[in-house]
Amino acid sequence: MSLWYRLRHHPHLLLILLAFVAFIALGMPDGLLGVAWPSIRGQFGLQLDAIGMLITAVTAGYMTAAFFSGPVTSRLGVGRVLVLSCALSGLGLIGYTLVPGWGLMVALGVAAGLGAGAIDAGLNTYVAAHFGESIMQWLHAFWGVGITAGPVIMTLGLRRLGSWHAGYHVVGALELVLAVVFAITAGRWADAPRPANGNGNGAAVGNGDAVGGAAADTTGAQPEALLTDYHTPMLESLRSPLVWLSFLMYLLYVGAESGAGVWTYTLLVESRGIEPALAGFFTGSYWATFTVGRLLAGILALRVRSESLVAVSIAGAVLGALLLLWNPSQGANVLAVALIGFSIAPIFPALMSGTEQRVGARHAANTIGLQMTATGLGTMVVPSLMGVLARRVSLETIPLFLLLVCLALAAAYGLAVLASHRSTVTARAHEGR
Repeated sequence: MSLWYRLRHHPHLLLILLAFVAFIALGMPDGLLGVAWPSIRGQFGLQLDAIGMLITAVTAGYMTAAFFSGPVTSRLGVGRVLVLSCALSGLGLIGYTLVPGWGLMVALGVAAGLGAGAIDAGLNTYVAAHFGESIMQWLHAFWGVGITAGPVIMTLGLRRLGSWHAGYHVVGALELVLAVVFAITAGRWADAPRPANGNGNGAAVGNGDAVGGAAADTTGAQPEALLTDYHTPMLESLRSPLVWLSFLMYLLYVGAESGAGVWTYTLLVESRGIEPALAGFFTGSYWATFTVGRLLAGILALRVRSESLVAVSIAGAVLGALLLLWNPSQGANVLAVALIGFSIAPIFPALMSGTEQRVGARHAANTIGLQMTATGLGTMVVPSLMGVLARRVSLETIPLFLLLVCLALAAAYGLAVLASHRSTVTARAHEGR
């Protein structure tokens, strides 16, 4: 059976493939900047720490788009949001290479961040509502593919063409091509089916019996009342403690993920005396095992409850942080970094696909937008605090801080699970009256 036949007769398969490609493109810019920075700094005559200006601009745009993703999607629809966000991101990335001054490049960073935030929040919301946890895990594994490919693309551009422009041209062009494809398929994003099985093929939704395996109708469609609501006022969602717990979990999770990724190399080289090439391998193993972890989690999600997967993943991250803090040998550093990357990987998509189950369909879209906002805040705050402590005290405070963040994530997740279960019991009690 040809691929074209499958795509025509199973339109949701096409949407899944497009989401995967979009997440590869979403991860690529995160891998471009580190390799390109020495060349960018030389071109514009900048200080070493000027990179913070661009990161802040991109993050500000990202957080703004994520925060307003629910209301914007309710007005424009998922398909149009994806078209506009891919176009904005692509134009911003290509624009980096065309501007004559650093200030204009920073301004374009806001545009690129707006596009990335809208893509991220839009696709996370859509996949959580329609395709379930396995697809969510694989979706985020493809982000890992993108962030791994980004440095390779930039390195090839620098070596073959002697310019950092080529890397941004390639990734920007991919974003523009995606914008065209999303425009062609815009109608399908509104009509895609929502599977009934919450663990294997569809999202576990609402606070009712869908979580416990209650029967859906024989057509495989969820009741309309359980579909994600894009029209709930943001202020109403902000009054829910579960929404704020979700925000906190994402801030802590992304802080741990990015903190480990940013500071592992410096810790190993400058504090533990490991050779730079070997430390680079260790750091690379973090993202490699991270990507593998998400790919395997997509398979496990078919058989393991989301709550169990997250709990085991957090426990593995805590053990990895403890081993990194202990530092009994060089080999232990390798194992610790790989264990943290492998363990922490499934948490983000598992929490994302469980958003509707945790906060209810009415608040899901707004909560996912807030969660994506928290990712930007966590990326800025936690690694920055690690850097401040490392400069004022010691680089060895980094694994200790990482351990504390992982423990705080475990506590926040435990509170969220308890609160969600209580909400479910209360809702069922009201239904029984």
